[in-house]
Amino acid sequence: MRTMRWKVLWVMVAVVVLGGQTEASSARPRPLLILPYQPPGSGETESWIGEGVAEALHLAFIGVPSVLPIDRSRIDQARRDVRTGAVASDDRGLLDLAKALQAELILYGTYRRDPGGEITFQPRYLDMKAGEGKSLQVIRGPFERLLELQGDLVRVYVRGLQMGVRPDEAEAIATAARPTASLVAYEAYVKGRLLASERSRSGLEGAVELFSRAVEVDPGFGIAHFHLGMANLALGNRWKAAPQFRAASQVDPKRPEPYKALGDLLMTSPRRLYDQAIEAYQKAIALRPHYADAYVGLGDARAAKGDHEGALGEYKRALAVDTSNAKVHLSMGKIYYNEKGLYYEAVAAYRKAIDLDSYFLEARMGLGEIFEEKGLYPDAINEYKKVVEIDPRHTGAHYNLALTYEKVDVKEAIIQWERYIELASTLSAEKDWVDIARQHLKKLRTMEKKE
Repeated sequence: MRTMRWKVLWVMVAVVVLGGQTEASSARPRPLLILPYQPPGSGETESWIGEGVAEALHLAFIGVPSVLPIDRSRIDQARRDVRTGAVASDDRGLLDLAKALQAELILYGTYRRDPGGEITFQPRYLDMKAGEGKSLQVIRGPFERLLELQGDLVRVYVRGLQMGVRPDEAEAIATAARPTASLVAYEAYVKGRLLASERSRSGLEGAVELFSRAVEVDPGFGIAHFHLGMANLALGNRWKAAPQFRAASQVDPKRPEPYKALGDLLMTSPRRLYDQAIEAYQKAIALRPHYADAYVGLGDARAAKGDHEGALGEYKRALAVDTSNAKVHLSMGKIYYNEKGLYYEAVAAYRKAIDLDSYFLEARMGLGEIFEEKGLYPDAINEYKKVVEIDPRHTGAHYNLALTYEKVDVKEAIIQWERYIELASTLSAEKDWVDIARQHLKKLRTMEKKE
């Protein structure tokens, strides 16, 4: 029965590949979808274990140039859109998810924790391009060795996927899957990642508490410091985020993400610290030469200093290591439109970014703003609505929708301002914008009464 199930799945993979996947150069990194491992039953109360495996695999393979792990936020959104739920137990849902994210490889599997304290992992993968799926060597051991077992899972995948890395490189990849020696700290970290993925204020506040607990248990837990900084930044606490990024770079100096985050933070500083941002991005690239997002940040910093040709050069370097990077096209679109006045080229760049990542909300927002500025209000409204469909709590999209509707439909503009105020009134970072929105709403209501 199981053999037949895999045969059916391979046929389904072939259909998806022929229907939606394109032939890619062997030099291009393969988009890698890593899914949480699933328990065998529905009554599992320790779901963080499966999430923890996915997190460990992501941390391991993010440093491998031949694959490109897909960001968790995109995966979460796609899972909501295709309504897959526990995708590892649903072949059709898994393939729909892979197609939505343009993934070429999928890592997933199951785990079982026995009453006696042993945990068993069954790793699996699907190769969308080859149209095949395989179960790999079962990994089993005491639960207290969970972190070591995750490293064993990485080794199994490296062999099974025939990555062609040297033994020392394979060991370094496996070591990256164990970012801390403390299982207590790792559990807090994984649960913090889960809360942060909710993108709500309460979720982020809970994540800050859990990440703080993780670094308290293990002060050398670099990636936990990094995500503590990211959660604080999402809450608008820049002054709390920066020390955590610096702490992450000090306790784990080989990890580039903290330097890239510092670069992003410096880019948005009121003091315009572009030179310091460039230095931070360069450090990130030195640690991971295939870090496309860091090249994008470096290009953005050069553009901010007025070096637009230098910026385009950095974007080309980003595409050289990752041809599917949507952020590159967004940044190129900004230069085309804002600096060179090339409307059609800018629109094409934004559309390319959206084609590569249909959940790239910043690209949709940017395209909508171009249309709005050009007076193409129906097109602008369409883009902003797509953002709201993907993220109903996106305050920027609601704000822009309200402004645009003022040009074409006063009643709908009133509705959008009311929605924006409802969403944004509890966010301290939006206070000034909420005040402006209330002024707009008051003006429109007065106009409506006069009519």
